[in-house]
Amino acid sequence: MRKLGLQCIKFSRKTRRYNSYKGTVGKIAKNKINRRFTTPIPLQKLVTDVSEFKCLNDEKLYLSPIMDLYNCEVIS
Repeated sequence: MRKLGLQCIKFSRKTRRYNSYKGTVGKIAKNKINRRFTTPIPLQKLVTDVSEFKCLNDEKLYLSPIMDLYNCEVIS
C-alpha cells in the first residue's frame, strides 16, 4: 500500500469517542429515610438487598434478606 500510495481513510482515526451514558433512565425514588437508620418502633422501617450467586451449570441463585432497623434483626 505504501509503494502504491494507498491509504485507508475510514479506519485511520477514530471519528468519535465511546460514550456509554444513556441520559436519565428510570425514576429516582424519594429519600424517605433521610439517613435515619434507627427507629424506636418495631417493624416501622424494613430494608432489603438482592444478591446474585452463580451456581453450577450456569444457574443463578438470588438472596433477598429483609432486615428490621429497630434492632437490626434479619426477619426473613
